[in-house]
Amino acid sequence: MKAKGLVFLFVAVLAGLAAVVLGTRWLESVAKPGDNRIAVAAVELQLGGRITPDTVRMVDWPSGSVPTGAFKDAASLDGRIAVSSLLPGEPILESRLAPVGTKGGLSSVVPEGKRAITVRVNDVIGVAGFALPGNYVDIMVNTEKADNARGGGEDNMISKIVLERILVLAVAQEANRDETKPKVVNAVTLEVTPEQAERLDLARSVGTLSLVLRNQVDSDSAKTAGITKAELLRTSVLVPPTPVPPPPVAAKKPVASRPRQPARTPAPSTDKVEVIRGLQRSTAEF
Repeated sequence: MKAKGLVFLFVAVLAGLAAVVLGTRWLESVAKPGDNRIAVAAVELQLGGRITPDTVRMVDWPSGSVPTGAFKDAASLDGRIAVSSLLPGEPILESRLAPVGTKGGLSSVVPEGKRAITVRVNDVIGVAGFALPGNYVDIMVNTEKADNARGGGEDNMISKIVLERILVLAVAQEANRDETKPKVVNAVTLEVTPEQAERLDLARSVGTLSLVLRNQVDSDSAKTAGITKAELLRTSVLVPPTPVPPPPVAAKKPVASRPRQPARTPAPSTDKVEVIRGLQRSTAEF
C-alpha cells in the first residue's frame, strides 16, 4: 500500500514538471525579449516637441499586443515631432508624430489645408481662461449693420456668430492639451481654413470679438440670424398687463315702505256770495 502511494506521488511530480516546462516554452514563444522591444517615451513629450535619443527608451513588449505603428528602432525616431503629448512609458506611434522632415514648433501640428491665426483676448473675451488648447469655440462679433449709412447709430448694432467649432491650438505660448486649469491670457491661436482666416480677420477689424466655449462633442450648427438692439429691446415680446377689474358696486339698502294714507274725500264744492247791506256784510252759500 505504501509503495502504491509512492508511485502516485512520483507520477504527480513528473506531471508538474512537464507542465512547468510546457508553460515556459509557451511564454517564450509569445514574448521573445530580443524580437519584441518597442520604443516608449522616457520623459514627458509636449505637443510640437522634438524627439531625441535621450527622450526614448526600448522596453520588452508581448508580441501579441504590440500596438500598430510602434517603432522597434529608436534611431528612426531621432528628430521626429510629436503632434500630441506623450507621457513617460507610453508607446511612440506613427500616428502621434508629424511627417518626416517636419520642423518643430506649433507649425508641425497644423494639418495640411489648415492655418493658424492668433486673436487678442482678455479675461472676458477668452471665457475667463477656460478656452484651453484642444477645446472648440465659436467666434461672435459685435458690430454695426451694413445699412448703418442710413442712420441709426447704436440702435443699429448687431451681435452674430460668424465662425463655429474652431479648434484652439494654443493659449499665449502654451500648446499643451493635457492642461485643465484655467489660464487668463492675452492671445489665443486658432486652427482655421484659409476662408475662415479671412472672415476672422475682417470680423476683428469691424467689431469686437468674443469666444464662446462649446462642448467638444457638439457638432451641431447654431442657425441664428444674429440679434440687434431693436430686437433685444422689442416691446412686443413683453407680457401684456393684466386688466384690473372695476371696483365692486355697493348694494343699495332697501328702503322701508311707508304705509299709504287713506285718500281723503274732497269736500263738496259750494258757491259763496258776499251780501252788503249798508254797513253790514254777510255771506250766503248756495
